[in-house]
Amino acid sequence: MKLICSKANLLKGVNIVSKAVPTRTTMAILECILIDASANEIKLMANDMELGIETIIDGTIEERGIIALDAKIFSEIVRKLPDNDVTIETDASFKTVISCEKAKFNIIGKSGDDFSYIPYVERNESIVLSQFTLKEVIRQTIFSIADNDNNKLMTGELFEIDENKLRVVSLDGHRISIRYIEMKNHYDSKKVVVPGKTLQEISKIIPGSADEDVVIYITNNHIVFEFENTTVVSRLIEGEYFKIDQMLSSDYDTKVRINKRELLDCIDRATLLVKEGDKKPIIMNITDGNMELRINSFIGSMNEDIDIDKDGKDIMIGFNPKFFIDALRVIDEEEVNLYMVNPKAPCFIKDDEGKFIYLILPVNFNTAAN
Repeated sequence: MKLICSKANLLKGVNIVSKAVPTRTTMAILECILIDASANEIKLMANDMELGIETIIDGTIEERGIIALDAKIFSEIVRKLPDNDVTIETDASFKTVISCEKAKFNIIGKSGDDFSYIPYVERNESIVLSQFTLKEVIRQTIFSIADNDNNKLMTGELFEIDENKLRVVSLDGHRISIRYIEMKNHYDSKKVVVPGKTLQEISKIIPGSADEDVVIYITNNHIVFEFENTTVVSRLIEGEYFKIDQMLSSDYDTKVRINKRELLDCIDRATLLVKEGDKKPIIMNITDGNMELRINSFIGSMNEDIDIDKDGKDIMIGFNPKFFIDALRVIDEEEVNLYMVNPKAPCFIKDDEGKFIYLILPVNFNTAAN
């Protein structure tokens, strides 16, 4: 095999597919990036059996062929080459020569035939979203997936399609994030759980243009994302997702309208007094026209007042400050509405248009509020 392409194109392709190279695996071939120049295009591919990514890069094929190269070594070599055309040449014993200007690397590759190819997924009905919308909806929900595997469903996000509405949901047992998106077209109803890792990697490699689209295909076991010259194929998480609708009551005893930036900055300041792993809640004391926020920790205490509009009863309620910060950071609206029932019931953060709901469970602060 012999091919020539610019360092910039090669590096971009390597950076994209390396997101699917497993960090730990018993199969050495999966630690490789496959370079497939057996047809008329140069394809790079990586696969960890859960997530597979392939991308097509521009270049010239002088001799067709296929080779698997150790992803770590190959990507480091490409990164440090001069900014010029790179030539990759292999022989029958998989010896690979990577040259650029006066630099020349000799490494041993593996047979491309041993590589675990990305599974073929039937592409029936396509779902189209703008790159910007997909990247944003991941950013606005991914922080509330669970980070351990105790409950596999919590490590993924629910993508629920109903006609022209897409609902994306994530939860970790302490909070729920929900985003509603209106799509241009109408689709059959679908409900799948996409692994959080897949969504995190997609959000890193997707350019996020508002004018370019992502085409999504869903089958029983897989989801495919296609954008520009890249295809991402991921297994879905099996199982029935949590019935969240019964948790989304619209009853409330207290409604607070508040400036988002003020609330976020205030909670952010308060966390200066909370050490990592310290479980000190932020306490909100809500009365007519005023929210007093206060926090007490081993380092010291802080309190601050914020002007609000309030409907309903006064309430004093405590929360994990990190959960509030996470949700407020991804809300672009200037003002938000907080809905509460009592100090032991969840707080809902909503907007006027119904584009999102963030549910946060309160914490018991009697012991910590002294």
